[in-house]
Amino acid sequence: MDEKKGNASGIEQGKPPVVRLSRELKYQGTILKFYEDRVLANGHECRWDFIHHDGAAAVIPVTDQGKIIMVRQYRNALDRFTLEIPAGKLDSPDEPTRDCAARELEEETGYRTDNLEFLISVNTTIAFCDEHIDIYLARDLKPSHQHLDEDEVIQVEEWELQDLEEMIYSGKITDAKTMAAILAYARKYRSIPK
Repeated sequence: MDEKKGNASGIEQGKPPVVRLSRELKYQGTILKFYEDRVLANGHECRWDFIHHDGAAAVIPVTDQGKIIMVRQYRNALDRFTLEIPAGKLDSPDEPTRDCAARELEEETGYRTDNLEFLISVNTTIAFCDEHIDIYLARDLKPSHQHLDEDEVIQVEEWELQDLEEMIYSGKITDAKTMAAILAYARKYRSIPK
């Protein structure tokens, strides 16, 4: 294959295709920072939006019977309720994601565990945001108490893995972290005896 033809991205040897010239903070919200980047891309100066997120953790809780505990909650960006795995933002940029996952499990579902296993990492919207979510598998669940934020409305539900997979493939579940977690769990653990 001709190296020049096969290189559709415009990358030239020894010359970086993209150089950030500046980054300016335009707005800081409660969990996001919005920036405007001035970038030199393939020799052309342009402006790109960039959103910084400190990170998050999520958890796929599996009961002793093999059911997956999900949360149904209202999402303002979509103006509807969605079915998701429990998740939440880090309390600080340096908080261990395992600690965050354990906290969110108990806060949102009312279950806790000491048995958390790393499953997968997800970057949710790579075109304009650096949000990174580490996802954990939770087993040996113990009943505790929900600790919802005052503005959270969450319904806890138990689902069969097969039903969740069907909802993903039929477009009923579209949340990226939930899709990644369910499919990774199914691929990794389906053939392992309980």
